[in-house]
Amino acid sequence: MRSSGRNNRDSSRGDHRGAGGSTPRPKAGGKRDDKQRAGRPRPEERRYDVGGSGGPGGSSDRKDERGGKSGGPKSGAPKSSGSRGAAARGGAKGGPRTGAKSGPGAKGGPQRGRGQAPARPREYDAQVEERNRARHNKPQVKTPKTFGDQEGERLQKVLARAGMGSRRACEELIDQARVEVNGKVVMEQGVRVDPEKDEIKVDGLTVATQSYLFFALNKPAGVVSTMEDPDGRQCLGDYVTNRETRLFHVGRLDTETEGIILLTNHGELAHRLTHPRYGVKKTYLAAIQGPLPRDLGKQLKDGIQLEDGYARADHFRVVENTGKNYLVEVTLHEGRKHIVRRMLSEAGFPVDKLVRTSFGPIALGDQKSGWLRRMTNTEVGMLMREVEL
Repeated sequence: MRSSGRNNRDSSRGDHRGAGGSTPRPKAGGKRDDKQRAGRPRPEERRYDVGGSGGPGGSSDRKDERGGKSGGPKSGAPKSSGSRGAAARGGAKGGPRTGAKSGPGAKGGPQRGRGQAPARPREYDAQVEERNRARHNKPQVKTPKTFGDQEGERLQKVLARAGMGSRRACEELIDQARVEVNGKVVMEQGVRVDPEKDEIKVDGLTVATQSYLFFALNKPAGVVSTMEDPDGRQCLGDYVTNRETRLFHVGRLDTETEGIILLTNHGELAHRLTHPRYGVKKTYLAAIQGPLPRDLGKQLKDGIQLEDGYARADHFRVVENTGKNYLVEVTLHEGRKHIVRRMLSEAGFPVDKLVRTSFGPIALGDQKSGWLRRMTNTEVGMLMREVEL
């Protein structure tokens, strides 16, 4: 039965081929299955490359599986294991390994990733920096003046640089006839001045147009009134060590005396503020023990005989009284050493604590002990007027 059925099927197939000259039409769905089977390699023909150019599951393997589109061997030809071993080992013994890193990506060398510029040597960066400095540090070349150019700077620009306000605000000062140059009131805009030579005043106060510095320090007790101390004690210079220019202290204060002391690099102003001819007044607060006689103020104003002559106070008043503790204010224009302490001690009232609260028109105010502040242009102008500068 089996042999007869097989013969019948073979004979029927041969009849169809002979009659039509072509293969019979497959059933619905059979053609798609044949295409899928034709494009898919057999299990024994599949390649399982490890560490290839595309990596495990990489693009090259996928292309080979889809029908051998890559440029390598066809999917039907399996890759020999010997070639893979030779490639992994880098060829013959002693030859260069293909897997070893070299060049910029090697270990220890400069890393070079996507989007990053190659690293430049330090010597090249140093040369670039030197060229940039040389280009920007060239001395300014003064070109010859053309016809109509004037010397000096505009007055409103000089005032603005001195801190009197914006240029527009300084122009308004000129319009209001509040600015003087060498004793003459300026009434028009665009006047040019030489800040190094011309004397400029606003509302009668001299404007410091040069590179001068003016500071007020509230000196604490225990600080020596000198810019440098050979014994290593704390001094005034410790508060201005970061200044580029040298500063001078105006006057002196005892080591145990607190209060305001001025620092500046204006030599002429510092000289006049301490000269007896100009008589700049200083005010002190002294803590003493009472009771005080009523004529103590009169005695100080009339003069107290000291070792180096008479010393007179310009003003005296009692500020506060709590039992036997008195706080008195003494104003005088002399600057001799320990003069306030010696005057009160000669009158019979030794000083427990002494603070200088003002130096001429500059008051200590609420400035804390040890604080250094920059003086305003108004304060500088008042000081200069005090000494006729």
